[in-house]
Amino acid sequence: MIFFLHFFICCITACFVLVHGQVQTGYISIDCGSPENFNYVDLDTGISYTSDGSFITTGVNKNISSLYAYPNNPILPQPLSDLRTFPQGDKNCYTLRPNGGKKSLNLIRATFMYGNYNGENKLPKFDLYLGVNLWSTIKFVNNSDVFTTEIISVALEDSYSVCLVNIGQGTPFISGLELRPVDRSIYEIAPGILGSLVLFQRLDIGYSNGSGRYADDVYDRIWSPYFSPLWDSLSTSLGIDISGNDYRAPSEVMRTAATPKIGTDSLEYSWNVSDSEAKFYVYMYFADVAVLRRNETREFNVSWNANLLFGNVRPRAYYMSTFYNLRALVGNEHKISIRRSVGANLPPILNAIEIFRVQEFSELATFSTDVDAIQSIKTTYKVNKNWVGDPCGPMNYSWEGVNCNYTNSNPPRIISINLSTSDLTGQIAPSIANLSSLETLNLSNNSLTGQIPEFLEKLSSLKIMDLRGNQLSGYVPESLLERSRSGLLTLRIDSQNLCDSCQNKKKEVIVPIVASILSFLILLLLLIIAWRNRRTRKTRKANTNEEVRSLESNNRQFTYAEVANMTNNFQTPIGKGGFGTVYLGQLKNGNQVAVKLLSTSSSQGYNEFQNEAELLMRVHHRNLASFVGYSHDNNKMALVYEFMANGNLKNYILDRSNHPLSWEMRLKIAIDAAQGLEYLHHGCRPAIIHRDVKSANILLSEKLDAKIADFGLSKGLPDDQTTHILTDVIGTTGYLDPEYRKSHNLNEKSDVYSFGIVLLELITGRPAIIKSMNHIHITEYVGAYLEKGEITSIIDAQMEGEFNLDSVWKAMEVAVACTRSTSSKRMTMSEVLTGLKACLEMELTRGSRNGSTRENQKMVGFRMDYSPEVYSMNFEVMTGPSGR
Repeated sequence: MIFFLHFFICCITACFVLVHGQVQTGYISIDCGSPENFNYVDLDTGISYTSDGSFITTGVNKNISSLYAYPNNPILPQPLSDLRTFPQGDKNCYTLRPNGGKKSLNLIRATFMYGNYNGENKLPKFDLYLGVNLWSTIKFVNNSDVFTTEIISVALEDSYSVCLVNIGQGTPFISGLELRPVDRSIYEIAPGILGSLVLFQRLDIGYSNGSGRYADDVYDRIWSPYFSPLWDSLSTSLGIDISGNDYRAPSEVMRTAATPKIGTDSLEYSWNVSDSEAKFYVYMYFADVAVLRRNETREFNVSWNANLLFGNVRPRAYYMSTFYNLRALVGNEHKISIRRSVGANLPPILNAIEIFRVQEFSELATFSTDVDAIQSIKTTYKVNKNWVGDPCGPMNYSWEGVNCNYTNSNPPRIISINLSTSDLTGQIAPSIANLSSLETLNLSNNSLTGQIPEFLEKLSSLKIMDLRGNQLSGYVPESLLERSRSGLLTLRIDSQNLCDSCQNKKKEVIVPIVASILSFLILLLLLIIAWRNRRTRKTRKANTNEEVRSLESNNRQFTYAEVANMTNNFQTPIGKGGFGTVYLGQLKNGNQVAVKLLSTSSSQGYNEFQNEAELLMRVHHRNLASFVGYSHDNNKMALVYEFMANGNLKNYILDRSNHPLSWEMRLKIAIDAAQGLEYLHHGCRPAIIHRDVKSANILLSEKLDAKIADFGLSKGLPDDQTTHILTDVIGTTGYLDPEYRKSHNLNEKSDVYSFGIVLLELITGRPAIIKSMNHIHITEYVGAYLEKGEITSIIDAQMEGEFNLDSVWKAMEVAVACTRSTSSKRMTMSEVLTGLKACLEMELTRGSRNGSTRENQKMVGFRMDYSPEVYSMNFEVMTGPSGR
């Protein structure tokens, strides 16, 4: 019966004209549980819906009880008449692919109506996840209750996974799922917070009727009518101009407003929650609905719990403006008060309000290389399992047969795969070799053929491999046999197809083994002789008490005479540090180089010099100073680098007359340096901590490409599980992490702090320690202005106002998030890099939005969308959506 009703409606809507005018570009609208390939236009909204077969492969279609359906419930929205339920598996996921792809911002709405579809009259409770992080817990009041939840989130990949998780309190289901693209310039999560915005309330103030879903809302938001008996309602039939505001609240919403019945009273709206740590962001919409007379003034202040949020707000007639807080409102009790300013003679108004709660990301997605590998395995073998969503997340809900290793600071890694008795055919998939943390591989009892591939040797962490019950043949790779003999690997294979080959190979193996043992003994003897000679030479050296370690490298080794020749006998010094002097040199091919020569009176000493050489031999990145070679000749040591024509960033900024830097160029320099540090922290295994990040150690090429240099103080963590090490405090005054200075605990966040200081230097043009201001630290200098919500006065005047103020605000927030006093509250370099790239994107679009040029900034002055909240000198309070 329901199917024929769907078919009838579909026939009607085939000739339906979209009188609503709804723009649906990029919309995904899914009627979950509707018949396969069933598409229709909803008569109430004009929105085109489709069935969910192409978005999910699991679940069962059901219809709600006729007691709650049409015609017994004539106002029931059509998508709620059916649903998809998931009786199998703990985790079932929809895959949504937004038009904007990775990094796009989207509103996702999920709707649920139980409607006693299973005849059990038992209300279920289950969890809804976006990716690996909890979105909401779904629970109901009664059978007819409709539960709707919205989340605004940036796409971390090309697609979203919306997952329903069974928590043992009833079978999960879903009625409708929708995605709406949102402009990236709004609802933006600050760099300091990893999470999404979950809708708490969205209210159309001053209006008490209507559905709340308006055709002229490009984001298809649902606005709930709200009116208080303490308020008077205002309205206009004229249109409200929303074109200059990216939040684009519908004109229908902005045409109504509320004002207090008693003009001297304030407009107040409050809410309470049980979680004292809950974080909220509030977006308020204002537009006067009448032109004021000459002697009338409407101006008001907005406060939260008696703390001023915005001051001297003057809404324009028939023109929308948006105000919001820049840092989270935290606590159990919240009260927004809008009170008339002194001197104003009209009461305040409010047209609409949105309140969002931050849903912070508590879990990380699986390591991307592991995800690509396991997805390739799934495709290769056409794995018939409920492998959906993230392979390892959320925690305790990994894929069937997949086990993962979880740590607090690193993405989960796949350590075990069990595909036993899974009808696998063909050869062993090469993508398995990309699972570099794999410890257990069980492919037993399938129909795999071919040889045991040598690429399995790459799995250095592998402890157990079970290949029994297949049709494999040929030799077993020798390295796997050796690991099996030494007890490092439990290798389970069938003997009938592999053993003969192994026996025939045994004789071939004996000779190389004997030869290897003899070679080892000879090498050991030579090492003993060399060691004794080395000890003898050491006793003869009165000028050093340090043991000399050999430098083994693919880089070129120069003699001291060659170094002297390339520098024209050290004629042109271009820099100096604790290690000694840097000279300009030239190779025989004409390429210029920089030669760092260790001074006999060096304050850094041989250890730091050697440390830098050894580190540079094993790290390579386009944003790290390129290593050309070294010299270790008669205790005279030199390191040879590529020449960076524009010197270091510190001198480049200070030489203000000759080197004007645009904001775009400063951002590109910051991004280059951040990429270098991000590689050290996250691209190297184990991670490397630079320990002396400063503007003097950031070098600039002829094209102003930036590279991190000077690794003499760098420290490598001993392994991937270690997050910090206890060490002596070494660094540069002004850039030194205060927590590290007190605790001696060094971690990657110490570099993040130092980078934050460099970023402040780029924004302000000031050094880390401002000597002209009684040696004030740059964070104190900046904090004094941010406390007053002022930023333009501290932006480097050399930029002459040519910048996007949004971009500078966001960069300042990144810098502040880097320099928090507690390292655990700082960003990672990956997060810093993401934030800076967003700043550059804003700057590159400068001129396309209001207020992005110097003229607009001077004309507008205090702009509503960019009004900063009063900051405290305590930088830890500076967090929230990016400053406007």
